[in-house]
Amino acid sequence: MPKLKSKWVCQQCGFQSPAFLGRCTDCGSWNSLVEEIIRETAPNGRPGERLAAQRAEKQGAINGSSGPVALKDVKKEDYERFSLGLSSVDEVLGGGIVPGSVVLLAGDPGIGKSTLLLQIAKSLEAKRSLLYVSAEESAAQVGLRASRLGIAGDQLYIDTQQDVLLVCEHIQAKLPGLIIIDSIQAVYHPDIGSAPGSVSQVRQAAEEIINCARLNNIAAVIVGHINKEGVIAGPKVLEHMVDVVLQFEGDKSRQFRILRALKNRFGSTSEIALFSMNETGLNEVNQAGAFFLGDHLSKVNNGEQLGAGTAIVAYNEGNQALFLEVQALVGPTVYSSPRRVANGWDYNRLLQIIAVLEKKIGLSLARHDVYVNVVGGLDFNNPAGDLGVSTAITTSFYEKSVPANLFMVGEIGLTGEIRPVAGLAKILKEASRLGFKQAVIPTSNLKESAGENINLSASKLEINGVESLQEALNKIIVEQQTGTPKQSEKQGALYG
Repeated sequence: MPKLKSKWVCQQCGFQSPAFLGRCTDCGSWNSLVEEIIRETAPNGRPGERLAAQRAEKQGAINGSSGPVALKDVKKEDYERFSLGLSSVDEVLGGGIVPGSVVLLAGDPGIGKSTLLLQIAKSLEAKRSLLYVSAEESAAQVGLRASRLGIAGDQLYIDTQQDVLLVCEHIQAKLPGLIIIDSIQAVYHPDIGSAPGSVSQVRQAAEEIINCARLNNIAAVIVGHINKEGVIAGPKVLEHMVDVVLQFEGDKSRQFRILRALKNRFGSTSEIALFSMNETGLNEVNQAGAFFLGDHLSKVNNGEQLGAGTAIVAYNEGNQALFLEVQALVGPTVYSSPRRVANGWDYNRLLQIIAVLEKKIGLSLARHDVYVNVVGGLDFNNPAGDLGVSTAITTSFYEKSVPANLFMVGEIGLTGEIRPVAGLAKILKEASRLGFKQAVIPTSNLKESAGENINLSASKLEINGVESLQEALNKIIVEQQTGTPKQSEKQGALYG
């Protein structure tokens, strides 16, 4: 019987210790060391040894030598991308998936990762075979979901094996066009004694899958879990080992989902894919600009007024211009310290905006609670929304309203200046298509567009350039009101 040895491994950073420590000496986390049992020698004839021999033989055949080779002598493989059948996912990947590449798909439990992968399988089943390794569910459970999505399954093979060495043997036997591992935290390496999901198991299992996929020139998608801190569970080295890291996010209580790239060796990380979840699965959202506005578009086209404390902001997310409704509620506080609540907006950035409003505009918010909410459930932290958030707070404070067909973009500096934003021409083009009539933008963007010969007037919008927050609020609130603004005890520098 092989001799067993144990070691203690930190589940946060992978630090190893021969004895238990209450606190990791490397990353400083408490109670993160877990005992792992490791064999000194592997039993003879295990799948791991057979795979190692096959890989060495195949690697030698690929390289033509066991030593270094000149670059000109390396055989150039044809790595043409192929489409996954969902255009928005292809855009996030940079134009499709590359054979031999490994994609890590991460997201919260129940967000729809398995549904998305099965829909990809549905799009590809007529073109190439797929191997779906379901380490968390039985074949019957996967089949039930597949039938709900309308997947015939002629070219889709289900493997419920959890032993990663046997999974690799099945991959080499089938040689599918695409491999899906659901999930990396559920498979295990038999030569490592720790439980599946531990740092050592995740690292070793991922290494086996990555080597198998690359040597056979097969694209692979690995599903990863998210821990309670909101990051990908397992060692950080997992993200370095793969070629692409995708984050699938959204609020499970709402219908929208967003797929974004955190790392991409073959394309940009600025693209996103927007989906709508319903009883038939995930549907691609083609008109993403108006998706989060909902019924607000009817107010835009009818020229109505927004309620006090409401503003429309716009920003670029990848190749799409998105428009969001921001709401604010300002009222006298009953507490010794006023409350500051941000839902969908960065809390520290909210405090910065409130400080600028108090210092530069004269709003007396020290005795008022301030609540800010981004309608639709999207986490929106782009600085381009600073002007819209400050407008929502100010209109709620003064009980004023702005037209529904007016939107604003601009970053606010600590001295009250309005800084430029990127990709404004795309935002204005989308705004004109949606029916907006007025835009408040940084003056510096007007100067940049003139220098770059960008025709902003082609958007058919009334464009107002502003240099400071004071000037912006005067244009948005004061000049939009008919008659003289009503004086009250709350008036500040805005009307003075």
